[in-house]
Amino acid sequence: MRRALALAALPALLLPMATGAQQAGADQRAALTRANRASRAAEARAEALERHAAAAKGEAERARREQAAVAARAEAAEADIAAARARIVLVDRALAAQRRRLDTQRAPTMRLVAALQSLARRPASLALLQPGSTRDAVHVRALLAGIVPVVKARSAAVQGEIERTRRLRRGAQLAAARLRDGRARLESERQKLLELESASRLRSRQLARGALVESDRALALGEEARDIVDQLAVADAAETTRARLLKLGEPLPRPDTAAEDAGSAPAYRLPVRGRIATGLGEISDSGVRSRGLTIETAAGAPVVAPAPGRVMFARRFGGYGTVVILDHGEGWTTLLSGLDGAQVARGAMVGAGMPLGRAGPRITVELRRRGQPFDLVGLLR
Repeated sequence: MRRALALAALPALLLPMATGAQQAGADQRAALTRANRASRAAEARAEALERHAAAAKGEAERARREQAAVAARAEAAEADIAAARARIVLVDRALAAQRRRLDTQRAPTMRLVAALQSLARRPASLALLQPGSTRDAVHVRALLAGIVPVVKARSAAVQGEIERTRRLRRGAQLAAARLRDGRARLESERQKLLELESASRLRSRQLARGALVESDRALALGEEARDIVDQLAVADAAETTRARLLKLGEPLPRPDTAAEDAGSAPAYRLPVRGRIATGLGEISDSGVRSRGLTIETAAGAPVVAPAPGRVMFARRFGGYGTVVILDHGEGWTTLLSGLDGAQVARGAMVGAGMPLGRAGPRITVELRRRGQPFDLVGLLR
């Protein structure tokens, strides 16, 4: 009777499901549109960042070239300074030679000038008393009158050469000072260019990293869009299936296989004594549906095999404590979790009631038939 009522209510149940599926499909399509839009935006940002990174790399290359030019100018300035220093040394040597020549030329001139000064200070009456011819005195005076202008001219020429040498030396010193200042400026420019190159490289790396992040984001959004497309395809297939089911008549009743499964089930017993805390199919506080029985018992209580079988698994597993899985044959298996330790090993054969280990405060036992949970209450002996 209950089966007939359920079959009659099947079309009524499918209609709200179809409406909900349509709404879900619309939501999925909207999500797909948003994901595609976000993916395109991310790709555009990635391309822009890559362009900025390429431009930054170009700036770094230009900075390196300017640095090379500045280094060349600095080397040229150093060469000019060395040349200026060499010129200064040459000028100093020329000045020393000029002074030696001047001293050589100035010695007889100074002696002659001293003699002339001595003659000029003597009274003319003494010259008349000097023995010798008056003609000789006149001749000497005439000769001296001719020599003095020559001596003055030579002295003036030597003084001019000395002054030119001094000017040349001052000019060389000034040129060396200017070259040193220029070298300092070039070193400052070189340091600035090095800082510019470092900043450009840093900016280039940052832009490249940002482009990589945006590219990864675009790929992730593309994957999300493809997942949404797959979900839409599944939703469309589900809608098509529901539409076909709505067009069908009432389904034929399925044969009741519960009696057959119960007939092939092994003799069963509870693995531990205690209080039933959760039954099959009950929903826990966390919203999880139970797939077996949970028994509260004393810690350390013996846990026995509920039915004969082979041990397929016996060790700790995550937060479930020690887990033991028994294979009873013909698709029947038992899973026991929450043990404090196992006394059996994988591959061992156990009989009903043989010890498996010690219990923790809660033991969960799940009986399955070909992987599907089975209510073991009807099998207890």
